[in-house]
Amino acid sequence: MRAEQRVDTATSNPVDVSVEVQKGLERRITVRVPAAEIEQEVDSRLQQVGRTARLKGFRPGKIPAKVVRQRYGGQVRQEVMSDVIRRSYTKALAQEQLNPAGGPSIEPLSVGQDEAHFSYRATFEIYPEIALKPIDTLSIETPRVAVEDTDVAAMLEELRDQQAEWCTVERKAGADDRVVVDFSGTLGGQPFEGSQGSEVPIVVGAGQVVQDFEKALKGLSAGQSKSAKVKFPKDYPSAELAGKKAVFDITVLRVEEKQLPEVDEAFLKKLGIEDGGFDALQLQLRENMERELKERLRTETRNRALGALLQANRIEVPNALVEDRINALQAEAMRRLGIEDPEKAPPRAEFTDSATHRVTLSLLVQELIKDNEIKLDRKRVDERIKELVAPYEKPDEAARIYRGNRDLMVQLESSVLEEQIVDFILQHAKTREKTESFKAFMG
Repeated sequence: MRAEQRVDTATSNPVDVSVEVQKGLERRITVRVPAAEIEQEVDSRLQQVGRTARLKGFRPGKIPAKVVRQRYGGQVRQEVMSDVIRRSYTKALAQEQLNPAGGPSIEPLSVGQDEAHFSYRATFEIYPEIALKPIDTLSIETPRVAVEDTDVAAMLEELRDQQAEWCTVERKAGADDRVVVDFSGTLGGQPFEGSQGSEVPIVVGAGQVVQDFEKALKGLSAGQSKSAKVKFPKDYPSAELAGKKAVFDITVLRVEEKQLPEVDEAFLKKLGIEDGGFDALQLQLRENMERELKERLRTETRNRALGALLQANRIEVPNALVEDRINALQAEAMRRLGIEDPEKAPPRAEFTDSATHRVTLSLLVQELIKDNEIKLDRKRVDERIKELVAPYEKPDEAARIYRGNRDLMVQLESSVLEEQIVDFILQHAKTREKTESFKAFMG
């Protein structure tokens, strides 16, 4: 820790302040204000109060100064001290060129032997000084993905699978069959929570149950029973069962086979295709997939560009900003989960990493904007609004409503500015494309 005291003689009324550099971004300043100045302001305000105060037994403006001081002195002095701290703190920050990242912790100091001054100590964090690595030193791999005919065909098969029906078959159960069973299990000869089930459908090979239980179903037919030893994995969610061996008595009620629907008129109508037949369905699927791909590419490219910026610039961030972001993330999670009781809120620790990441990225982006004088492109904002209101029956009216909503416009402008930043990074960084399949990229 180091301390230094400076009085800026170039300022007409310099603040008597010393600065201590604490751990990391924390700073502590000690400010001294002449007691005479404080007393002078207290006296001045008490005179003003005396001219306007109303006390029983005294005419307005005729209250003795001693009575005014007795009645209002404590309140006036408290107001003066608050104003003195606020003014001198602001002036000290400007004088010492300190940029606080949060509110200060104020600690008045005892007078001691220096009765000529009032002193207080303010502790706070400052923003880090950031020197960004040159953007042209960043290396970014960008995805190149297209929707192929095989991807459309695979999507059609997924839709058929979603519309599939399960039909009872008279044979042994195999992979991808659905087996409807009754079961009861014991652990050390005793039943446990969740050890019994009635008419439970299980798709063989889908990983819906523990592996040993699933294996026991293969080869069984309706009406057959089997006793199976089942070992629960060590990472099983229930601590009571994790790593333990249980015995299950299983009875098969029926074996079912999945039957996919034909791509006929009835199937098309279920998907909202009234005209155009199979070709119209394929076109709709391709358009939907390309729209989803465009959004995913935008998100992934953003993440990779900003991730490269983050990776190249490791900075210390103020705890005050991280704590504020944790508060916001926790409140957002509570709203999303419908939680009103603060005691039932998700633990703050769950949001620490995300909050730190967001604060760090925000500081780096602000520095990038400042260093390169990036301004919001109003033309891009207009284009984005046109894109958003295009599906509406009256797009011009929708656009006016959109522009009239300040909250929506702030979100939109922030999104557009972020796109400009991503574009700037990609234009100046070292980039190389990597071709990926639609299936692999979309997960």
